[in-house]
Formats: sequence, C-alpha cells, structure tokens
Amino acid sequence: MSGSIAQGTSQTHGNTHILHFLVRLPRPMEDVWAAVATPEGIGAWCTAVDALEPRLDGAVSLRGLGAGRITAWDVDRMAEYTVEGGRLRFHLERDGTAESVLRFTHEFQGEGPTDMDWRRRFERLIAALGADFPG
Repeated sequence: MSGSIAQGTSQTHGNTHILHFLVRLPRPMEDVWAAVATPEGIGAWCTAVDALEPRLDGAVSLRGLGAGRITAWDVDRMAEYTVEGGRLRFHLERDGTAESVLRFTHEFQGEGPTDMDWRRRFERLIAALGADFPG
C-alpha cells in the first residue's frame, strides 16, 4: 500500500470548526507514532516543533499552530495537543500487520488551517513514511 487520504469532513458549530481525516499509512503504528509524537517526526511533515514534553500535561509548541499542553497521551496510540485556539488529535489503529490508520481531528475557533492545508500535510506524511523514515 502506498497510503491514502479519505475525503476529509468539516463541521461548524457556531464559531467552532472541526476537521476530520482518515489517513491510511504504509507503515506500522510504531513508525507512525514517531511521526506524530516526536519533534523530529512532526517537523518532517507538519510544522516545526519548538517544545514537546512527551507525557500527559507536557508542554507543546507547534509553530504556526500554537502552544499549549498535551491533553491525551497513550504511547503508540493517541496524542492530543490542545493549543491556543484549538485541539489536534492523532489516533492510531492497526491495519493488518504492517500498516496503520490515522484518525485525525482538528478542532479550532475562528480561522485555522483548511482541509486542503491538512491534506497537503498528510501527503507529506505519506511521502515521509514511504522514505526511510526513522521509526
């Protein structure tokens, strides 16, 4: 499998916007975890990381997305970053023995990255995982 991005969904409730994506990835969960839960991994496909304390309630600062706290942390499965103006949730599931699925949610108020912005980021994630990604 080379990876795929299902059509994202978008909901708006008042001033709150919620984007959901389902991304199928050509690597096991352990490799994908490194891509969503380490500064090097996130920096390779999403944005530069100024701070990331890998634990529940640890500090996180993602350039262009905000700074805040880690509000969910289940190693190899789920990372949730609640930053100014939003929440980013990465939930991983196994898809066979060598592949995985990422269920992504971005909840924010006001202006934020569009579904096309996230689609481009997920295309970079798939490309990074297809290369010799340090997982």
